[in-house]
Amino acid sequence: MNRRRFLQLSPFALSLTLGACASTGRAPVTAGKPVSRVPPDIALAYSAQPQEQFPLPGIDMSKVDPQFYRQIVRYPSAEQPGTVVVDPHGHFLYLVLENGRALRYGVGVGRQGFSWNGDALIKYKKAWPTWTPPSEMIERQPELEEFRTGMAPGLSNPLGARALYLFDNGVDTLYRIHGTNEPWSIGKSVSSGCIRMFNQDIIDLYNRVPDETKVVVV
Repeated sequence: MNRRRFLQLSPFALSLTLGACASTGRAPVTAGKPVSRVPPDIALAYSAQPQEQFPLPGIDMSKVDPQFYRQIVRYPSAEQPGTVVVDPHGHFLYLVLENGRALRYGVGVGRQGFSWNGDALIKYKKAWPTWTPPSEMIERQPELEEFRTGMAPGLSNPLGARALYLFDNGVDTLYRIHGTNEPWSIGKSVSSGCIRMFNQDIIDLYNRVPDETKVVVV
């Protein structure tokens, strides 16, 4: 049994969640304390990826707090290796490894990301997904009407380069772990509610986790 079910959310909360993947529209700010030098391996990990369907630009990691760099950390856990654990309060996502370690990524979390916890499965994954705002969001933001049937994939799409779709007992929770076109939002609590990652990080995670991977939100 799940510890707390995703589907305990009210329909209103669920409608907010779908809108959670949208752009915040805020001016870019740095995610944490800047550093003057970026280690070569980090610079390479977040460099441009011209081989992508939509070539990704590199990220200036000198403007990102180093704690949000992708890195292996000590992480004793009762969860099995291969499990994804999301800590929205710490703004981290962990891929549990063997021997008390985990691969840690920085994430951005919206208001709704703090209102739920529990277990789910990655039912399926999509590369360069389409984003479809819910009707409730279009009512609040009429300028999104043109995307009622979906925004095409691309660098401006709020879901970024990859998306992982979370299901609970076969039912879509409406939560996504996805990339972002706003890298400055990583390590922050922003206005939208899905779990967002650097595009380079969501591509890395996408390649590591298969369908049916367990996801725990704490």
